[in-house]
Amino acid sequence: MNKWLPPYLLNGPALVIFTVMLVVPMVMTLILSFNSFDFYGGIQADDYGWHNYLEVVKDSYFHEIFARTYGIAVAVTLICALIGAPEAYILNRMSKTWRSVCLLAILGPLLISVIVRTLGWALLIGNNGVINEMLLGIGLIETPLKMMFTTGGIVVALVHVLVPFMVLSVWTTLQKLDPQVESAALSLGASHFVTLRRVVLPQVMPGVLAGSLIVFALTASAFATPAILGGRRLKVVATTAYDEYLNTLNWPLGAAIAVILLIANVVVVMSYNRYVERKYAAVFD
Repeated sequence: MNKWLPPYLLNGPALVIFTVMLVVPMVMTLILSFNSFDFYGGIQADDYGWHNYLEVVKDSYFHEIFARTYGIAVAVTLICALIGAPEAYILNRMSKTWRSVCLLAILGPLLISVIVRTLGWALLIGNNGVINEMLLGIGLIETPLKMMFTTGGIVVALVHVLVPFMVLSVWTTLQKLDPQVESAALSLGASHFVTLRRVVLPQVMPGVLAGSLIVFALTASAFATPAILGGRRLKVVATTAYDEYLNTLNWPLGAAIAVILLIANVVVVMSYNRYVERKYAAVFD
């Protein structure tokens, strides 16, 4: 028997599942995106064209939605980096007992359903929510602050759940950092700030960049949190595609929006990944 055959046979079941569950639906969605749609006749299966893509490209309504989506993604990524990197550094310097406790607290948001977590945020930031009631009770504000159905509310909720990905990514990089290097810098007269900036930060930047990539991709394609906290008016790309599918029943346009989102995310991820590989090739080696 060919020695290369067993590995292919072992990977066969996974490849079949991957093809059936992911590749086939994506191909069907791509084909659907080229179909025409008539509000009286439904999907025109025999009429193909680029009109759905042209509608998304030319309509300023979709421009605003894509800009909002990627603006939220950039904001969430930056905030997660500012919070997650120091948090991972502190976590790495803790004792094993406290590290386990804090790690459980950090990973806590990932253990809760996204719907339950988002509804919890809705109870906190709503007009009659816990935060507004508390601020009104102590007299800091006279009218409730508008936090629900705002971009800021969506950003805060997404940061809450995506920070763990940044922490884990940076923490993994810190595991490869030799503690003696930091001690050597301190022993040679460098201050703690200079040591962090000149020794620690350059070595953990690959982890920060990798975590940023994960957070950005997850934020750009997020659906449940923007749908609940953003409402009907503050739409992102994922909720717009959902509305085209289930509200207007314009499946071809919804498919085109989904395909454009996928292509945009792939382009961003691949470009970012190439940048990271080129800039930090020496660190990875």
